[in-house]
Amino acid sequence: MPEVSEFRTIHQIIKKAKQNLSQNLWDYVVGGTASETTLKRNRASIDSKALLPKILNDVSEIDTRGSILGQELEIPVILAPIGSLQNLVTGGGATAAIAAEGAGIMSIASSACHPDLEDIAAASKSPKIYQLYVRGDADWTDLKVQRAIDAGYTAFCLTVDSAVISRRERDISKDVTPTSKPISGYGDRIFQQSLNWNDVKRIKDNFNIPLIIKGINRADDALKAIDHGIEVVYVSNHGGRQLDHGVGSLDLLPSVVKAVGGNAEIIVDGGFYRGTDIVKAIIMGANAVGIGRLEAWSLAAGGAPALVQCLNILKWEISETLSLCGVRSFDEFDSSFVVPSDVVYPPNTLSAFPLLNLEDDGY
Repeated sequence: MPEVSEFRTIHQIIKKAKQNLSQNLWDYVVGGTASETTLKRNRASIDSKALLPKILNDVSEIDTRGSILGQELEIPVILAPIGSLQNLVTGGGATAAIAAEGAGIMSIASSACHPDLEDIAAASKSPKIYQLYVRGDADWTDLKVQRAIDAGYTAFCLTVDSAVISRRERDISKDVTPTSKPISGYGDRIFQQSLNWNDVKRIKDNFNIPLIIKGINRADDALKAIDHGIEVVYVSNHGGRQLDHGVGSLDLLPSVVKAVGGNAEIIVDGGFYRGTDIVKAIIMGANAVGIGRLEAWSLAAGGAPALVQCLNILKWEISETLSLCGVRSFDEFDSSFVVPSDVVYPPNTLSAFPLLNLEDDGY
């Protein structure tokens, strides 16, 4: 394992992850579905917006903190749920939770990763969210909710953009074996396919835990979520890994923010890799930003210490961005700070890191 001091930039972390991962696992992390159009649009949606700073303001003290569900975050970032995380790092979801505590943020544990939800909950003192892919009937699902409550999770999350498993041609064309498999055949997957608003209502009616809906793209669905009492609307296209030819996440955000109207908190993910990316999302109305690939790369590069280092670099980038925008905290931003602009680099998974030089980046 490298010394954390080896990593002074995020692109160094990604380079180390590439060295440590098999081609199978590298493709799993960087790839998207089919033509990978949605994946590229995620970056395009971020890069097509520029920051417009103010000047001659006192920025001698900077506050990078954010919050979600009443939990203070050192930066407004959450570790997104990643399936099969145990294939990238020893300890899987528990290791991610340890890093979240080290960086002062929150993590989301995927039901498709190991260890069990109780072990992840016990791994650190940081607040955690449990995310579920539904693989059983109502009683099966309700038991998962109750276990999450008993284990002390801050909130429960349903992922709703994965009714079927997408065709990820990067993997298929290279005969890569998927790292995530259904628990036991089609009978389990049918429950995710049949998931609907009645299930959301049942959970809200029967359990006292904040509920997050992950995978909202449309304003009308955001309104339905509000009508069902959802505490957090999670704007996401699964990192471009589910529906091909979807809209970039940051382009989805404004209509959802308008529809929610402050009646719920908002998380967004999809291609956010830089401090400037995080700042744009918060200015445009998100309460927090989920990072998935950054989490995966960092854990593959050097476990929890490397992920903490990555988050510390993000914090520095965010602090620098606030300073150079002429504000002392996120509260001082308004919509005038983000304006349309041209995309400089052709968008792809790694276009946020133009200094990164990989012999085989898979493209």
